[in-house]
Amino acid sequence: MSHTILIIDDEKDIRTALTGILEDEGYQVVSAESGVEGIDCARQELPDLVLLDIWMPGMDGLETLETLKKQFPQVTVIMISGHGTIETAVRATKLGAFDFIEKPLSLEKVLISVANALQLQELKVENAELKRSTSADYELVGESSQITAVREQVRLVAPTSAPVLLNGENGSGKELIACSIHCNSPRRERPFITIHCSAIPEELIESELFGHEKGTFIGATAHKKGRFDQADGGTLFLDEIGELPFGTQIKILRYIQDRSFERVGGIRRIPADIRIIAATSRTLDQDMVSGKFSSDLYYQLSTITFHAPSLRERLEDIGPLVLHFVAQFFRREGGEAKAFMPEALDKLRNYTWPGNLRELKNVVERILIVAPGRVISADDIPDLSGDTSSGAASLPALEGALSRSALRDAREEFEREFIIHKLEENDWNISRTAELIELERSNLHRKIKSYGIDVRR
Repeated sequence: MSHTILIIDDEKDIRTALTGILEDEGYQVVSAESGVEGIDCARQELPDLVLLDIWMPGMDGLETLETLKKQFPQVTVIMISGHGTIETAVRATKLGAFDFIEKPLSLEKVLISVANALQLQELKVENAELKRSTSADYELVGESSQITAVREQVRLVAPTSAPVLLNGENGSGKELIACSIHCNSPRRERPFITIHCSAIPEELIESELFGHEKGTFIGATAHKKGRFDQADGGTLFLDEIGELPFGTQIKILRYIQDRSFERVGGIRRIPADIRIIAATSRTLDQDMVSGKFSSDLYYQLSTITFHAPSLRERLEDIGPLVLHFVAQFFRREGGEAKAFMPEALDKLRNYTWPGNLRELKNVVERILIVAPGRVISADDIPDLSGDTSSGAASLPALEGALSRSALRDAREEFEREFIIHKLEENDWNISRTAELIELERSNLHRKIKSYGIDVRR
């Protein structure tokens, strides 16, 4: 990408020298000899960077800088001056200048400053795009009355810090709702930390949550901070909170009550500002009766409750959800996007989706990988009435073209890539991956071994 640089300086020799060296580096260069002319030029050219002299007749550099920043807040400005003072440099910085270079100019220093300024600008753009794509990944997609009601509830609840309890089937999007609450809250710039309570062994869960002190147990060779430390100022999402041991539930209850916690093996209470969002697919009121879940914790969490609707409750959202998963897939993987024909979407709507959003996403990704054309027809949709958890569903569109052996190889290659992709999504945590793809941990270990997948990362 060729960047455009605007030089504003009343000295012709300076403009000529800077133009020459910048053009030699591959930049597009335009110049102006006054502040007024420079602002007009900026309107026409929309430069990526401005090199601006401070001392100019008429509108000086600081006034020009202030005007540029008001009209073009995203533009990066480097100030140059032959009579710079600390006071002038401080004022220029406060007005938004990126750097301050004194005359006589070191052309090498100019090039370094320009390169750094443009690199920072690109990082800001990438960061904004990353935030946009991340928020899009956690968007509550659909127009059904059920998901519309959830979005309205998120709008009302997000500005508060009250604990939230999410109920719903596995794969119904409880984490999406939790992230949406966080992203629409005043805590949006702070961490959103997730812990899958059922994926961590009982003897390690408190260390993961609260951290531990050195020497607390065998292997504790150093102090360790836990998820509560990481989530300070932000949101902690406890997925499947009903799986926590009763003693751990009581420690979370105490945190909610006095906003502080103790590390395992510690005696000091550590204050923290965390919003707790918990989720469960269990019936916690029954667990309270049986003594498996703390009634006090339940009443604290259930101040605000959400129901994550199952996919079969909102089949009209299949179309927009498929579009969302397709865009998400090709944004991540690259390549040419594919489109689902109406009859293909109708076939997807005629299924009950016991695995909910998670199952739909997996099926869509499988189809995008395996289907040969750019248009997905009903023939490309696998037989969803069979076992889809292993990725070995029938592929009618390919059976006429592939031999039985070739089809088996294609399925195995897809399954290998699918497992690697899911492991990467879950930071190579085998227990969490097994839970999310609804596969026994031992079976996942066996597949990892048979496919020669290296999990030592």
